[in-house]
Amino acid sequence: MAAAAAVVDLGGNAVDAAVAAMVVATCTEPGIVSPMGGAFVNVWPPGGDAVVIDGNCEMPGRGRSRWQRGDGTRAVSMDYSGGITVWGGAGSVATPGMFLALSQAAQQWGVVPWAELMAPAAHVVRRGYRLGATSAYYLGFAVQELFAEDPDLVSFLAQAGDPPTAGCLLRDPDLAEALDRVGREGAQDLYTGELGTALAQVVQDGGGLLGREDLAAYRTVTRPALSSQLGRWDLAVNPAPSVGGPVLTAMVRLLQRRHQEHGVVDAADLVDIQRQVLAYRRRRVDVAEDLERAGRELLDMIDAAGGSGNLVLSSSPDTVHVSTVDATGLACAITASAGYGAGVTVPGTGLALNNALGEPELNRRGMHALPAGTRLASNMAPTTARRDDGTVLAIGSPGADRITTALFQVLSGVCLDELPVQAAVDRPRLHVHVDEAGAQLVRYERCPELAETVRGLTIPTEDLDPLTMYFGGVGAALCRPDGTVTAAGDPRRAAATGVRSRG
Repeated sequence: MAAAAAVVDLGGNAVDAAVAAMVVATCTEPGIVSPMGGAFVNVWPPGGDAVVIDGNCEMPGRGRSRWQRGDGTRAVSMDYSGGITVWGGAGSVATPGMFLALSQAAQQWGVVPWAELMAPAAHVVRRGYRLGATSAYYLGFAVQELFAEDPDLVSFLAQAGDPPTAGCLLRDPDLAEALDRVGREGAQDLYTGELGTALAQVVQDGGGLLGREDLAAYRTVTRPALSSQLGRWDLAVNPAPSVGGPVLTAMVRLLQRRHQEHGVVDAADLVDIQRQVLAYRRRRVDVAEDLERAGRELLDMIDAAGGSGNLVLSSSPDTVHVSTVDATGLACAITASAGYGAGVTVPGTGLALNNALGEPELNRRGMHALPAGTRLASNMAPTTARRDDGTVLAIGSPGADRITTALFQVLSGVCLDELPVQAAVDRPRLHVHVDEAGAQLVRYERCPELAETVRGLTIPTEDLDPLTMYFGGVGAALCRPDGTVTAAGDPRRAAATGVRSRG
């Protein structure tokens, strides 16, 4: 929040504020995320159409032999999130895209110089920041299992204590210097400059696929946003090959259809729609060779379902989100992820690398199965929206495959039930979990309303503590036609909100 406020004080707009806040967020939640991952930037300018900059991670391996695939990785089992197995090491590192996506957004819509947008994060990590509870919790599982083989990481994380303790002061002067360099030289230095050379070298020394050729070839992709309508609102999300955007759109279109037919929807509708869309996703989308085609087919099936509102049928929590709006009506939503972390840093820079190839839930066809240059699957779904009276919303969430279900439920509250944004965020949630075999389980936050909803289901249910991080961490910013701005943060996860006035 302080970073966003600082750039607003320099005359910055919603995009400037979002970019600066995202860099700080990715640099100050160690383990949870890092700036060396991927991101989607959703911008809806006043008087224009919403677009999404795809800066998601990409499959590396240009110029590398097929027999080298599978090298440089190690399986890591942790008790985190009920027990998971991921792959770390240099072979789990995908080509990162976040910095290039942020740079493009800043150049196209921002007004504050790039170096000024990097400065708040450099200042924070040089001065020191307090370890948050979310990071401390994750590091309690990951330090020994995933991060213990990199000397730079071991040295840095030693500041957090053993076990890692929320509130410990962490300083990272190496990362501060790297951010200063990115501010001076531009984001391209991470791809064709000195930082890019060092990045490729450490990955290839560790047996990974990412090389200088992959970095030099990486490009962001700007696409028209995928649109849908819910009540009086027009919604815009990231299109395929993202998985999150099309899945959220499918849910919203089904919900809108039911609302038009019946005039009211309830929690039972939310369960039913989740069951249909997520089951289809697991069977058809997650294992598709062509994610763009799979995303289109999912939405085509929604449209083909006709008036029934039913489909005819044939998840990393290590993500952060920033939402901003300003009084001009400019909206920006950015979601970024670096997976669970590769346990590898670029020596002397503090830049911790992603393990986007080592997330099983996003690589169901195999860790190194895709051709080099292919965008990876992603659950991220940063969303912008406009109501017919001119109200503007930016919203998004971390939370693996719960990103889409969290946003689906909050948007239902805002767009159909016309709740204040914070009330919609606070409302209890549920999530339909679909396992590898297709079996379904409804997890819900313990409360009488949802307990009544799930009581009549024919599938298993599991109640979890209220406001648990499992159900995401939605962040939203809303601007009304009179210029009044409000912000909402999720009590399920560490969040910062604020409204800044100029002058």
